[in-house]
Amino acid sequence: MTSRAGLSMLVFGRSLSQFKAVASARNSSCLRQATTALAHGRLYSTEKQPEEAAAAGADQKAVSPDVERLTKELADSKEQKAELMDKYKRALAESENMRTRLNKQISDAKIFGIQSFCKDLLEVADTLGHATQAVPKDKLAANADLKSLYEGLSMTRASLLQVFKRHGLEAVDPINQKFDPNLHEALFQKEDKTVEANTVVEVTKLGYKLHERCIRPALVGVSKC
Repeated sequence: MTSRAGLSMLVFGRSLSQFKAVASARNSSCLRQATTALAHGRLYSTEKQPEEAAAAGADQKAVSPDVERLTKELADSKEQKAELMDKYKRALAESENMRTRLNKQISDAKIFGIQSFCKDLLEVADTLGHATQAVPKDKLAANADLKSLYEGLSMTRASLLQVFKRHGLEAVDPINQKFDPNLHEALFQKEDKTVEANTVVEVTKLGYKLHERCIRPALVGVSKC
């Protein structure tokens, strides 16, 4: 029994040694193959890098002119857009100003279109005023015809002044007011210690305004120190 056991152990030991030898040989062969493959891969990669870099550089050189051209066209387009936008804004502002001016001219034409007609009627109002002032007031009670004439002239002048007012035409009586060269025309100076200098003390002819625009200045005399 002892010899059989020793013989079995001997056979097992030899088999184990042979297995280890085979395994070691296989591992060494795999390691060498892996090292060789890695070396070949690195060599291939190293050889390919310059070629790929050269190809990329060629592509970049080929694309570069197109990029520059497109960049220039984009810059020109932006500049042209800015110029056109500036012209558009200027044209828009100019058209708006023109529209405002035209509206004002139309409005002024509607308001002051009767200015010349009103100036002609002012002479009629002045004549009626002079006629009523020329009637002797102390003889009205004794003379019925003269009284009727005076009343008719007064009513006609009052009616005419109402028509003037309805159309924006108003008389300007600047007595005892400060002299205004925009509304008054001084004909003479008169000494008057009761008022300040440059005060209207006498009105020879009434002035008139059409919608706050003076169409005839009042003819006046002003005070002096």
